[in-house]
Amino acid sequence: MSKSATTQAAASLGVPLRWVGPGAVTVLALAYGIFWYFARPEGEPVLRHVGQLFGGESVLLYSIALVLVSTLPHVEPVFGGIDHAAIWHRRAAVTATVLLLPHIELASNPEATSAGKTLAVVAISGLAALVVWAVLPRWRTMLPAPVRRVVLAALQTKGVRLVVRLLGGYERWRGFHRLTGLFVAAGFLHGLLDASAFEAAPVLRWSYVAIGGTGLAFYVYRELLARRFLPHHDYQVAGVRPVAADLAEVALRPLGRPLVFKPGQFAMVYLETADGWQRHPFSISGPAQEGGISITVKALGDHTTRPPDVVQPGMPAVVGGPYGRFDRHKGTAHQVWIAGGVGITPFLSWLRSLDADPGGGLQEDVDFFVTSAGPSPFAEEIIAIARNHPRLKVHVVDTERDGRLTPAAVMAAVGTEPRLLSVFMGGPDAMLRQFRKAFRAAGVRRLNIHREYFQWR
Repeated sequence: MSKSATTQAAASLGVPLRWVGPGAVTVLALAYGIFWYFARPEGEPVLRHVGQLFGGESVLLYSIALVLVSTLPHVEPVFGGIDHAAIWHRRAAVTATVLLLPHIELASNPEATSAGKTLAVVAISGLAALVVWAVLPRWRTMLPAPVRRVVLAALQTKGVRLVVRLLGGYERWRGFHRLTGLFVAAGFLHGLLDASAFEAAPVLRWSYVAIGGTGLAFYVYRELLARRFLPHHDYQVAGVRPVAADLAEVALRPLGRPLVFKPGQFAMVYLETADGWQRHPFSISGPAQEGGISITVKALGDHTTRPPDVVQPGMPAVVGGPYGRFDRHKGTAHQVWIAGGVGITPFLSWLRSLDADPGGGLQEDVDFFVTSAGPSPFAEEIIAIARNHPRLKVHVVDTERDGRLTPAAVMAAVGTEPRLLSVFMGGPDAMLRQFRKAFRAAGVRRLNIHREYFQWR
């Protein structure tokens, strides 16, 4: 289905386009499981068939995960942005790995081949390592407080610190992550060789081939062909401006055709730094002079640590994109913007582009809550912009002085019927989950709550 056809179909059903992709993933997974179960050939033991069903579902979900990171333009709109697609990529991959556990336990085949067994070990080992490595940055949010203290103490031991150094950061994880398709291919071939149901039920074999083949085709496209079709723009670092102890704005000047973007979008930026070439998604914090762009870089580890020390004017950069569907024009007449920490970046882009907006600037009533530990480095600029836009009301919250911003405080300050509000949020994941839950409980429509994902891993 084309992008326009998908849009029309979703609109006719009253379904937000950003829900189409997740809904399709869920329906496809359920339908495939039902199909596999009822296609069980005569004589096939039920438990063994159920175990092989879990294996088929795992291949399906891994194939979906490979499609979601293919960076194809048609994937982004049906998930509400490539950042949301990346989140669903992770969810599909984690679920697929979990399904391997009952598959291993139940899908015993006495006639399994030695090659199939070897491929199974390679696939399971590689995919499990990828999933564990991917969730490591979020382990603090996944453990109860007492267990967290024990883990923190263990992290200080010599052996664990050595493992952390060996694992490295984002760039090393990303390099290993590119092997995902090879591990999926190993698991896919294992199924073709050892699935006992395929001989008696060819429909299961060919559906399995179609699903696994599709995922692997997308993997080959992403690794070998995507760079030839996706637009990239040559830039040069024009300046690096520290704005806080761990925050800097990097201005990029185009060397050729500039990137055309909408305020609130982000780009995939390849930067040559003192530590070598680095790649990272960055929200565009606003336009710069002569068709340039600016990005806000926080010290999050790897090459983003101490940006002024590793990024200098004159260094080359390559910018891909733009990506993202974080757009204030999708909101209602009364909006709430909430920015926590580096989550302020897309909002800066919105504000800095107001005077150039062909719609005449801000047409909505906006309450903008800026929260940070200590004074926000952008507070003065934001307040200055608000003076020229009377419909913009700014609430600056210094958590060290004022305490944490709460959903209740936001609703009390806004004083508008919740069902008439649109909420746009950017910031730490735990904070945004709490706010989303509270806003839903207060009566804000789910359709009107929008957030930006910064942590893709």
